[in-house]
Amino acid sequence: MAGFVTTVKDLIIRVQFDEDSPNINELILIENGHDTLLLVDHLEPGGVAFCLNIRSDLRIMKGMKASRTNKSIEIPTGDNTIGRILNALGDPLDGMDPMVGDKYVRKDIFKLPPKSTEFKIAKPEILETGIKVIDFFTPFVKGRKIGVIGGAGVGKTVLTMEMINNIARSGSGLSFFAGIGERIREGHELYETLKENDLLKNTCMFFAQMNENPVQRALIGISATASAEYFRDELKKDILFFADNMFRHIQARNELSTILDQIPNEGGYEPSIFSDVKLLQDRLSSNEKGSITAVQTIYVPADDISDPAVQFIQHEMDSIIVLSRKVAEQGIRPAVDLNLTTSSLLTPEVVGDRHYSLSVQVQSLLQKYESLKGIIAIIGENELSPADRSDYAKAKKLITNFTQNMNVMTKHTGIKGDFFSREDTLKSIEEIIV
Repeated sequence: MAGFVTTVKDLIIRVQFDEDSPNINELILIENGHDTLLLVDHLEPGGVAFCLNIRSDLRIMKGMKASRTNKSIEIPTGDNTIGRILNALGDPLDGMDPMVGDKYVRKDIFKLPPKSTEFKIAKPEILETGIKVIDFFTPFVKGRKIGVIGGAGVGKTVLTMEMINNIARSGSGLSFFAGIGERIREGHELYETLKENDLLKNTCMFFAQMNENPVQRALIGISATASAEYFRDELKKDILFFADNMFRHIQARNELSTILDQIPNEGGYEPSIFSDVKLLQDRLSSNEKGSITAVQTIYVPADDISDPAVQFIQHEMDSIIVLSRKVAEQGIRPAVDLNLTTSSLLTPEVVGDRHYSLSVQVQSLLQKYESLKGIIAIIGENELSPADRSDYAKAKKLITNFTQNMNVMTKHTGIKGDFFSREDTLKSIEEIIV
């Protein structure tokens, strides 16, 4: 028996089912002559389904009939989606042919893969990004997660685009990109950059930028992750997963929570923020079939790194790259705060004794540099002891050494980008501190 619409409030549609209630995350079809689809968010007693208006369709009125579809959002995936751009519902955004027919495998985005053996390898495999500061401070290890944290305009997207460009060029694995609530211009620039460098053949892209409603922005990360899971589990691929911006995923869920009149938690965010983040991060994992190596940018609202949402996402990461406005104002690019950037993977077992030993020396020099800056501001550099003066000079050289031109910015700046192997990076540091 069909249900009927009882309330229309912005993107929230309440549908009454007297019997045969739908399941959570099931699609509901509104019989309005346009086959509008709604997504069941949650159920309440009495057969009331709270549904999300996925496409912001305004042609829904109270009293319209609704029927179950007995299925959820299913996106196309498989080899034929490589090089394409999809939205949260699996529709193409690149103006090319629609993704229908038998050559496309369809996957339910909410269906979790079966539990499998935990990902274990004898020796961690380091992937070189060609970016000195990342390869040295936060080694890019296969199957792990890196977070790029920073406020607005400090270079998170540029750093991510550079990593996609450099790693995709090496042909190692398949790249996924999820654009969550960011600027349309940035998504277009990334697409054009990959196209110019013939890198689309190794890339799948999912976009729900800031022009989309919060339903699609909240779903896009899940859709991209579901497709990556298929390539990992069924096609035994190693995946490089880039998400820009993970904070926008929480922001979209927060907007929906407000519309649903849910009581926020103590930090002002939606009550289910922690479970939402945890579920998505747990799906970006590796198993015995393949690996997912994730790089996620995290916007810091008002440059407040202690924001509860930022802190929670940060706890899910193996490495954290902190981009600082103070560093950016000095003209240093990438604008990485070298003292706040940390990694649990910077160990002798992962990077080797030589790299680890250098990292300890470099971090010691940088911390000393920070403490000496205040003294120099008062008495001047000439009043320092010879040893302190030497260490201060070395630290300044190190900071300059980690500055680098980006390949993806060449067409904007006219300056050719740099690519450094890890060996080149270690040698350049040894020349300064040894």
